[in-house]
Amino acid sequence: MWMDLDLGMLGGYDRMLTIFSPEGRLIQVEYAKQAARSGSTAIGLVTREGVVIVADKKVHNKLVVSSSVEKILIVDDHIIASFAGFIPDGRILLDEAREIAQRYRIIYGNPINVPLLVREIGDIMETYTRFSGVRPFGVSLIIAGIDVDPKLFSLDPSGIYYQYYATVIGEGEEKILKDLEEKYNENLSLIDGIKLGIELLEKFLGNNFTINRITVGYIKTGEKPVILEGNEIQKIL
Repeated sequence: MWMDLDLGMLGGYDRMLTIFSPEGRLIQVEYAKQAARSGSTAIGLVTREGVVIVADKKVHNKLVVSSSVEKILIVDDHIIASFAGFIPDGRILLDEAREIAQRYRIIYGNPINVPLLVREIGDIMETYTRFSGVRPFGVSLIIAGIDVDPKLFSLDPSGIYYQYYATVIGEGEEKILKDLEEKYNENLSLIDGIKLGIELLEKFLGNNFTINRITVGYIKTGEKPVILEGNEIQKIL
């Protein structure tokens, strides 16, 4: 865990990406993970009808047009994704995911399957942990989509990824995950999955919660992705 790091005893191992600490860690990767955990929250869930991502846009200035802040992006006709951490890094990786998905369609004439796309993005993230002169991507990703059935993956800055029934990235990750483990079940409907995600964000954000800072993305099996914000969310609920 991040809190196990004794920052006073690193002995310069945090200065070079390619040098392991005596404990076998790449300290710059640990820093990148901390950057991801400091980003605005995103929650992903698999439901019996499809996949859902509920995310906090965390708009810091009331003069910013809320709809201009993209937290959930459509990658392909069957895949959506979100990120937490350093925003430009997240945007670059998801743009790359879009290009990979498009190239696959052109070459093979079929949509890319979700695990293959996740592996490609994980390989890119891992590459940036192996060379001096670069730094790791300071983001974690949630990638959700429909192949034959709904699939949900999360990737961290090291490039490692796992498939989940439900997961959380970003600020409040550990607290929200405990509640998610208690309340999640695989038989949730799509609407119930959206409600659960919003409920968990509302509990975490407390007085800072407003529906205008929440964005929802979902894919229902056999249908195209939908992104909702503000009043649009209230209508479907």
